[in-house]
Amino acid sequence: MAVAQVETRMDGPSPGIRGADGRNGDEVNGGLKIGQLARQVGVTAKAIRFYEAKRVLPRPTRGANGYRLYGQDAVETLTFVKQAAGLGLTLAEIREIIAIRQGGGPPCRHVRRLLQDKARELDAKLRDLIEMRRLIRRSLGLESRQPGRAAVCPHIEAASRGGRDAPPLSDRKA
Repeated sequence: MAVAQVETRMDGPSPGIRGADGRNGDEVNGGLKIGQLARQVGVTAKAIRFYEAKRVLPRPTRGANGYRLYGQDAVETLTFVKQAAGLGLTLAEIREIIAIRQGGGPPCRHVRRLLQDKARELDAKLRDLIEMRRLIRRSLGLESRQPGRAAVCPHIEAASRGGRDAPPLSDRKA
């Protein structure tokens, strides 16, 4: 290999210079830098480092300059992580799905169960929120009928006097 080629590979071309195939020099010579990966997927570099620390993303290779270098697999995995998090999956659940896939198995049955559980959790939260909204509206309506009878504020106390039969939201079953 010529000396000029070694120096180019070690230092990399100037930012913005593209090769004949349209990719920039970092993509040609070993992968994307963390900022490039972040922009491509739509996350922050800090998020990528966090995902690496939590073992959701594998540790990247390092260039001679110490920079993290990511391949297409990192783009695909990070895109999946972003989509899965958008559906409410936790990092532990996402890590588990990725591990199943990396183990050679299809994770779809597992993912389906997780999403069904998430849907049930959201249904329960939605019921609680609707009930809370009902109580708030009731409280706002009761205050005008009982002026001056509160120790602190009728917005809260009137609702609790009127709703003794209802269990607190935290005690309800999903």
